[in-house]
Amino acid sequence: MPIIKSISGIRGTLGEKSGEGLDPLLVVQYCLAYATWLKRSQPDGRINIVVGRDGRISGEVLENLVVATLRSAGVDVIQTGLSTTPTLEMAVVFAKADGGIILTASHNPANWNALKFFDAAGEFISPEVGTQLLAMVEGNDFDVAKEDELGTLVLDNSFMQQHVEAVLDMPVIDRKAIADAQFTVVADAINSTGGIILPMLFDALGVKYKILFGDCDGKFAHNPEPLPAHLTDLTLSVKEMKADMGISVDPDVDRLALVCENGELFGEEYTLVAAADYILTKTKGNTVSNLSSTQALRDVTIAHGGQYYGSAVGEVNVVAKMKETNAVIGGEGNGGVIYPALHYGRDAIAGIAMILSLMATRKKSLSQLRSGYPAYFISKNKVELKAGTDVDAVLRTIEAQVRSEAKGINTIDGLKVEYGHEWVHLRKSNTEPIIRIYSESRSETEADALAKKFVEMILRNT
Repeated sequence: MPIIKSISGIRGTLGEKSGEGLDPLLVVQYCLAYATWLKRSQPDGRINIVVGRDGRISGEVLENLVVATLRSAGVDVIQTGLSTTPTLEMAVVFAKADGGIILTASHNPANWNALKFFDAAGEFISPEVGTQLLAMVEGNDFDVAKEDELGTLVLDNSFMQQHVEAVLDMPVIDRKAIADAQFTVVADAINSTGGIILPMLFDALGVKYKILFGDCDGKFAHNPEPLPAHLTDLTLSVKEMKADMGISVDPDVDRLALVCENGELFGEEYTLVAAADYILTKTKGNTVSNLSSTQALRDVTIAHGGQYYGSAVGEVNVVAKMKETNAVIGGEGNGGVIYPALHYGRDAIAGIAMILSLMATRKKSLSQLRSGYPAYFISKNKVELKAGTDVDAVLRTIEAQVRSEAKGINTIDGLKVEYGHEWVHLRKSNTEPIIRIYSESRSETEADALAKKFVEMILRNT
């Protein structure tokens, strides 16, 4: 599998030929580039970076390589060991560090890993910085330290507990109502760091719980993507225990999917909708999600008197739009909840606390809450094109063809065409000659039909 270089870091499979995956040389080069960029941007004083990893088997080896590389560049390191991505983001702020690195490939299978880089605010580095790092790697433009300038190392595994405490200290979280409700939950931790932090959260809230796959040994019990076929153990356990809710987190615990008490999936797209519904009852304001997320968030936001904004796909883009619009909550339809009063990052721990507060204060089951939200269905498709196809030209042609019939056109990230109660979003892949097609409507049949219409348009224009 080719290495994937994005604005936030690098991702790839292990065990490939050099240059074709996430090999040790590339890890060293990117860490040197990141350390060099930080030191050059802050030439006075020592640089301090927090480093952690999710539960993947490859994580410990790569983490040690990252730590050694940073220290060789004269950077002082705080090593957390096992961590979640939102915990690492908050640790940067807790430690008053200059940056952070988390080793995780999020929802990708176990043979993947990645390096994600954060700035001093605990947020993903900007696209501009990501471009600089890539140029430094390609130009071998690194600085290393002299013998008496090598970085120091401090081990600190307290950040997950600090993270939980920060979430529960948020005024919007109703700890008493949650405790009084005496909830029982089942959580699928995929044998990664959710198995460590979720018990901390549930114990602090007085919630009864059962953890599935909580060993944190990196041996994923199933594909980490929270699709129905991968959550059969969770849904069965929810029904067997007569639990109030099932919880699925990905390996780095920044995405959250829910299962209702009747064993039916809540819908990953609706995690953010429910969290926003709760927050907007506490704080009036705006919301943001990416263009491929459900329009149910827009409907709920308007119902609360706020305004909804769409952003380009990608957490860094969502965060930028949230800051621009002063949004009180935002995120992505993949179960990513971003609450700026806590930090600007997707956080499943914050999301769980919000959903439990929502259930407890409204005294409604998860299925009752779900039935109260607008019902939409998303269809996801793709069209593979011949190598060399000018995808941008294809999208421009389709835009011209549909402009007269559309109620809205958005081109900040591919092409999104809105038709009132339904929409379609066309995005090109950055690594393959592919156009991805996301469509949403009030029924699966309508969503599929809309997708089919645009697939045919793409094929006619290529």
